[in-house]
Amino acid sequence: MDNTWYEIKNMDAVDSPSVVLYLDHLKFNVKEMIGLVNGDLSRLMPHIKTNKMPKVMEHLLASGITNFKASTVAEAEIAAEAGAKSVLIAHQLVGPKIDRFLNLTSHFPETEFSTLIDNIGSAELLNQKAEEKGLTVPIYIDINNGMDRSGIKIGPQLDELTDYLKICKSLHLKGLHAYDGHLRDVDFSVRRQKIETGVKDVDAYFEALRIDHPSAELICGGTPSFTSHALQQQRITSPGTCVLWDWGYAEKLSEQNFKYAALLVTRIISKPTEGIITVDLGHKSVAAENPIDKRVKFLNLDNYELLSQSEEHGVIKVADWDAWKVGDVLYGVPYHICPTINLHDEVSVIEDGLKKDTWEITARKRRLTF
Repeated sequence: MDNTWYEIKNMDAVDSPSVVLYLDHLKFNVKEMIGLVNGDLSRLMPHIKTNKMPKVMEHLLASGITNFKASTVAEAEIAAEAGAKSVLIAHQLVGPKIDRFLNLTSHFPETEFSTLIDNIGSAELLNQKAEEKGLTVPIYIDINNGMDRSGIKIGPQLDELTDYLKICKSLHLKGLHAYDGHLRDVDFSVRRQKIETGVKDVDAYFEALRIDHPSAELICGGTPSFTSHALQQQRITSPGTCVLWDWGYAEKLSEQNFKYAALLVTRIISKPTEGIITVDLGHKSVAAENPIDKRVKFLNLDNYELLSQSEEHGVIKVADWDAWKVGDVLYGVPYHICPTINLHDEVSVIEDGLKKDTWEITARKRRLTF
């Protein structure tokens, strides 16, 4: 087999199934991400949910990026520990998460933590709890601009919410947040047109908001819409997947020039019948929310079909059955890297073709300290 970029020379040091992270590709992706906003780091707020690793956070911070988005309190905590200037938890806080968030805010005074609001009830509760602790919480109004997953639509209810926030003495309105992750057309021109149509009313509302709040910010999108929002100077972008990249977005977002920085490694554990190999990559090791043919793409295997997965097994039909033996290694690109990372405790760090370190995926836990 010809030597390729992903092959690991000291593979005996790497267990399977596991995730391996190629340091040079990670660094390339960070540099590429910065280049897409022309080096204006104030317009970058990368999402932590993809990587969940303090060591990756260190690399992002070393590149000059200081503002981040998170989905969980644990993700926000690792960002603060690494030295983040600000972290937006882009998930409306409910239940015990409100107190956890406020405790986190008190513990890391050097980091500004913010969160989302999309209704008066949540604003009232957060304001009350913040006031009891003597804190002022920065918040962004979450706008529903077509995805229908969260947020408030532009209209009378939004006006009522904005007016209500004026009497919330312990909440500080920082701006608007609009996520359009449902727009993933392969044709960039089509995708961009849909994105701009979806955000048109948001732009107008944002300009009106800035009359009373001149320092207000507009945070838009994720990785699929990154290359569109990056073209608009008034928008802060929130890419996440592109730090590690995956097969799913590489297939859809051809205008984005990122490299696979994280792969799955798996070994053949059986050849149970002619034409069939079984690997130790079950659905406990790779995101399984998609159909069986959209879970992993093997880089060093041709003419194959992933037939089935159970918890710890993957059954593959291959054309060159005689060429493979038990113990051989396959390298695969996950279709969706974010939930795949969340299934593992650590990654093996590959540099110059060698495993040189191990990094913990610390924030796969829902709770760390707070």
